[in-house]
Amino acid sequence: MKILHLDNSNFGEAILNNEVLLIDFYADWCGPCQALHPVLEKVAAQMAGKASVAKVNVDNSSELAGEFGVRSIPALFFVKKGKIVAKAVGMQNEQNLIHKLNEIITNG
Repeated sequence: MKILHLDNSNFGEAILNNEVLLIDFYADWCGPCQALHPVLEKVAAQMAGKASVAKVNVDNSSELAGEFGVRSIPALFFVKKGKIVAKAVGMQNEQNLIHKLNEIITNG
């Protein structure tokens, strides 16, 4: 499954249409954000049909970053049924992200 690219125009629709969503707030100039991208691609592929992975560019969507209280990037938000249920900041590994998503799917 491909990573969704969200901005102000499609963010609300993505929240409504995805039961479980991992949102990565990033910037093109951010080294750790670039290092996280291949990890997120693997997570998206492994979680296809169970959870979606999305990216929001903080430079292009500063309003969304502000609404989520993003202070440093990469910032990851785990959303279930439109509500933030967990957060993480900085580089994460594939296994931890998959484990967290499975936990959210199972337990909420």
